Amino acid sequence: MKNRVGILSLVIVAILSIGSGVSNAADDFNVRDYHAVADGNTLDTSAIQKAIDQCAAVGGGRVILPPGKYLSGTVCLKSNVTLFIEAGATLIGTKDLNEYRHPIPPASMPEAKWGKWHRALILAENAENIAVAGQGTIDGNKVFDPTGEEKMRGPHTFVFVNSKNVTVRDVLFLDAANYAIFFMVSDNVDIRNARFVGGWDGVHFRGAPDRDCKNVTITACEFYTGDDSIAGRYWLNTLIADCIVNSSCNGIRLIGPAKHLIIHDCLFFGPGRRPHRTSNRHNMLAGINLQPGAWDATKGNLDDVLISDITMHKVAAPFHFSLKPGNTAGTILVDRVTATGVYRAAASVESWAQQPFKNVVFRDVTITYEGGVKPKKTDEKINAPGVDARTLPAWGFFARNIDQLQFDNVRLRYEQDDFRPVLIADRIETLTLRDFDYQQPPDAPEPLVMTNVKHLRTWNTKKQTKE
Repeated sequence: MKNRVGILSLVIVAILSIGSGVSNAADDFNVRDYHAVADGNTLDTSAIQKAIDQCAAVGGGRVILPPGKYLSGTVCLKSNVTLFIEAGATLIGTKDLNEYRHPIPPASMPEAKWGKWHRALILAENAENIAVAGQGTIDGNKVFDPTGEEKMRGPHTFVFVNSKNVTVRDVLFLDAANYAIFFMVSDNVDIRNARFVGGWDGVHFRGAPDRDCKNVTITACEFYTGDDSIAGRYWLNTLIADCIVNSSCNGIRLIGPAKHLIIHDCLFFGPGRRPHRTSNRHNMLAGINLQPGAWDATKGNLDDVLISDITMHKVAAPFHFSLKPGNTAGTILVDRVTATGVYRAAASVESWAQQPFKNVVFRDVTITYEGGVKPKKTDEKINAPGVDARTLPAWGFFARNIDQLQFDNVRLRYEQDDFRPVLIADRIETLTLRDFDYQQPPDAPEPLVMTNVKHLRTWNTKKQTKE
C-alpha cells in the first residue's frame, strides 16, 4: 500500500505541473470590434467566430466578451486561443437548433454513432493550448430538442475532441442543455474554480479502450447539477480535489475503466438544489459511484484509486463500487471519510464479474445511516445492481467477490434502530476487521453475516447497543 500511495503522490505532482493553457499573448480581440451586438436577441455567432479566426490567424491570444448578453450558436475554438468572458458578460445558447454543429469522434469510439447528440455551443476539434476563462457566464439556456437524447436534451455547452492543453477557469456554466463540459480522447485538461449550476452532467469525459483521457484535474469547483456532477470512463491520471458536489443524481459516476484516480478533500451533499430534468426529483444518489461496465461493455481495469478526506451528507449511499463481466479492479483505498444522513443503501463493494476486486481498504471511516428498517430475511437473494445504488439486506456494508477487504477504524452508526445485519460478506478471500465498531439493537439477529469467507482476521471489533 505504501508503494501505491507513493505512486499517487507522484501523479499529483505530475498533474499539477501541467501548464495553465490560458494565453499570455499581448493581442486581445474584442468581439464588439467585429460587430457583436450583445443585446441578448441578435445572433452574435458570426462576430464571435470572426474574432476567434483572426486571433488564431496571428498565432493566438484572447478573444474577449465584454459585459453584455451574446446570443450564439456554435462557435469553434481554435489552437492557442483563449475565449475570455468578462464579469457581466453572458454567452447564451440560441434556441434555434439549426445553429449548432457537432464534432466527429474517432470512428473506433461508440460515441461516433451519436452524431448530433454531441452538438455544442463552444466546440473544439484537434486543438491545443485553448482556454475558456473569465468571471462571466455561459448560459446553455435549457435548449430543448425533441429529437435529442431522451427526446429532450439539447446541445452540450463546451465540447472538445482529440485536444490537449485545455484550461477552463473561473467561468459559471448555467443551465446546460445537456452536459456543461463534454470531452473525448483529450489530454492535459485543467478545470479550476468553475461553477456548474443546473443542466445535466457538469463535467463528463470519455476516452476509448485504446486511448484514455490523460492528465485531467478538476479542482476548487462547485457543482449544483441536475444529473451526475462528474462522470465518464477510460481515465488515466485524474485528480478531483477541493470541490463542492451537490447533485440530484450521483456525485461522481465512473462508468468504465480508470487508473491513477485521486478524489481528495471534497464535500458531497444532497438533496440537489437543481432538479433532475428528466424526473424532476431532487434527492441525491450515491456520493461516489464506481461502476465499470454498468452502462455498456467497457472492458478494462480500475486500479490505483485513492479517495481521501471526504465529507458527505444526505446521499443515498456513500460508496457504490461494482464490477460487471469484462472488468477488473486492483487497489482502492478509502481514507478519512465522514458521512451522515445516508438514507437508502449500505456502502457496497461487489464484483459480479468472474474476477474479484483485488484489494480494497476502508480506513478511518465513520458513516451514520438513517436506519429504521425492520427485520429482514438474512437469506434474501441479492441480485446484481443496475446503474444506481439500491436497498440491500444489510444496512452498513455489502461486500462480494473480493480478494482482500480491510476495515481499519471503521465506525457504523444509525439514527433509528435497524434490524438488518450490519455487514454481509460473500466470497471474500481475506476479510480483516480492525477496530470495527458498529451499533445494533438489543434483540437484532446476527450482525455479521459471512458466507464463503476463507480467512477472517479481527482485532477489537465492538458492538454498541447505545451511544
